[in-house]
Amino acid sequence: MPHNTPSPSLPVRLMRHLRSTRTTARRAFPSTTLKAIQASIGEGEQRHRAQVRVIVEAALSLGAVRRGESARQRAHELFSHYRIWDTEENCGVLVYINLADRKVEIVADRGINRHVTREQWQEVCRLMTAGYARGDYESSTLQALAALHALLQTAMPRQDDDRDHNELSDKPLLL
Repeated sequence: MPHNTPSPSLPVRLMRHLRSTRTTARRAFPSTTLKAIQASIGEGEQRHRAQVRVIVEAALSLGAVRRGESARQRAHELFSHYRIWDTEENCGVLVYINLADRKVEIVADRGINRHVTREQWQEVCRLMTAGYARGDYESSTLQALAALHALLQTAMPRQDDDRDHNELSDKPLLL
């Protein structure tokens, strides 16, 4: 779910996407931060049956920006491309971070969406974007993942007879 901020004009948005590079993303999410995110996902998934994937993207292609593609549309595209929907219990969750647009989107499969409200997803997004506005990427991401795991534990708690069944990689993707 999006953190709602006014959309910038096309020229402003184009400049943001031109300036946001993989180097920008690596500065915001260095390897130590990515490892901490991976550990958080792995630990969190021990408490629920959902499958969480984090994707960080520096910027959209200029063509996508010119076409007016939103971060939400891109998140849905990545949800499909990386087959996050393809889990046994329809329990995949994508946390998509678009640095150029300053947006966080959560896309969840139908097995989870029936248990979590739009407002609850938005609160997780707000935790991240508030920290990102301060330049605090690691701790705000980890706090938001903790809140996400708490929601998922309520929505799809792990059962006593559940074995460790990790269907999606816990490793965050940096695009």
